Amino acid sequence: MDGNAFHTAVFEIDSSGLLSEKKVMRMRKSKWKQESYATEERDLSRKSPERRKGTFAGGFLAGILLTVAAGIAVCMIVPGARNAMSPYETVLDQDTENKIEELSAYIQGAYYEEVATEELQEGLYRGLYDNLDEYSRYYTAEEYEELYENTLSGTYCGIGALLQQDMDTMTVTAAHVYEGSPAQEAGLQDGDIISTVDGYDAFSMELSELVNYIKGEENTTVHVTVYREGEQLEFDIVRRTLDLPVVSSEMLTEDTGYLAITEFTESGVDQFREALDSLQEQGMESLIIDLRDNPGGVLESVCAMLDEVLPEGLLVYTEDRYGNRKEYEAEDDEYLDLPMVVLVNENSASASEIFAGAVQDGEAGTILGTTTYGKGVVQSIRRLEDGSAFKLTTHRYFTPGGTCIQDIGITPDVELEYQFLGGEEDAYDVSLDNQIQEALGILQESK
Repeated sequence: MDGNAFHTAVFEIDSSGLLSEKKVMRMRKSKWKQESYATEERDLSRKSPERRKGTFAGGFLAGILLTVAAGIAVCMIVPGARNAMSPYETVLDQDTENKIEELSAYIQGAYYEEVATEELQEGLYRGLYDNLDEYSRYYTAEEYEELYENTLSGTYCGIGALLQQDMDTMTVTAAHVYEGSPAQEAGLQDGDIISTVDGYDAFSMELSELVNYIKGEENTTVHVTVYREGEQLEFDIVRRTLDLPVVSSEMLTEDTGYLAITEFTESGVDQFREALDSLQEQGMESLIIDLRDNPGGVLESVCAMLDEVLPEGLLVYTEDRYGNRKEYEAEDDEYLDLPMVVLVNENSASASEIFAGAVQDGEAGTILGTTTYGKGVVQSIRRLEDGSAFKLTTHRYFTPGGTCIQDIGITPDVELEYQFLGGEEDAYDVSLDNQIQEALGILQESK
C-alpha cells in the first residue's frame, strides 16, 4: 500500500508498532480520535499519515489518555468530588426537569421504535460530558469494565491489532498488528484498511463502536474484510485473551541498546525494567528509547519508568483549576547514567511527552525527531456506586521546567523528519531508518 494512498489515524485496534515484523504507519499530526480496547483503537490526525516501513513495539491504549491512578482497580478523582469543588449551579432546576420530561415523552410515544427508559437516562448522563473537551466522557458499567481491562491493565480478549480512525473519512486502519497475535496469525497486516467486521460496515460508525464487534468471547471467531493495495481480502480471526507487549528491545550495535515503548500501561513497567536489565547484561553503554507513535497511557507508569533512568528529582507536576499542585518525583538513587537519545514524532502524546519533557528538562539525553502531539491535560476516572464511571479532564501537567505543552508539544533538541532510506521492495531495517541512524551518530560522538 502506497504511503500516501490512505490515511488513518492510530485508532486502536491500534496495532501500530511492531519490532520484529518492522512495519508501521507514520502519521502526520491532526485530530484523529484515539482509544484502545480489546481490539484497540486510536484516532490521531486528520491528515494522511505516511506509511513507515519500520515499526517499533506493540502497544494499545484508550484514547490519547493520560490517567491519574489512585486506587487498585481504577484511576480516581478525589473522593467526594462535590466537597472538593467550588459552589456549583444546579443543572436540574424545575424548568430543565419539565423540558426533559416533555422531550422524553415525545420520544417514548412517537419514536418509530420502542426506546427503553434506561437508554434515555444513559443518554442524559453521556450528554453532560459531550459538551466538554474531547477527552471527557461518561461510561456505562459495561464500558468502564472494558476501559479498565483494555486500557489500564494491558490485558484483553480480542485479536491483537491496534486500529486507527480518520474522523473526517471514517476510515479505519490497522496501525499495528502485534507479533504472535491472532490477527497476525490469520494474515492481517499493518496498514490494512478495515472494511467490514462480521458484516458491519466499518465506515458507518465510530471506532469505539466498531471495536465492540471485534472483541468477544475467547475462542470465538470474528470475520474481518480488509483492503490492501486495492485488493479485498477476508480473514477469520479467533479471539484470544492477550497480555500485550508494550516494550521491545534489542542491541543495535555492540554497545548501543534500543528500547521501544508503544504505550504506558501498568504491565509495561515490569516489561521496561526487564528490558533494561537484559540490555545492560548484553553490555549496553548507550541507549535509544523510541517513543514514536506512542499515544500515552497511565501517569504512574511513565513516572515509574522515568524513575529507572533519571536521577532523583522532579519528573512532572500537575495543577487543577484552583492552582493545587501535585508533584511526581524520581526517588530511586539508582538510575541509568549513560548517553541516551529519545525518539519522538507528531504522534508521541501525553505520557510520551511527560517522558520526553523530563529527559529534556533534566538534560539527561537528546530528544530527536519531530514536535510531539501536544496533550498537556490529565484525565481522572471515578467509578460510581452503580458501576458506571466518568472520565473528566481535571488537571494540566507541566514539565519539570514549568512548561505546559497543551496544543504546543515538545520541540526536539534535534529536529529530523522520518525518512525510510530503502527502496520500495526493501524490508524495514534499522540501517534504513534515518532517525535511528542519526541517533546512533549522536551517541557515537558522545563517547
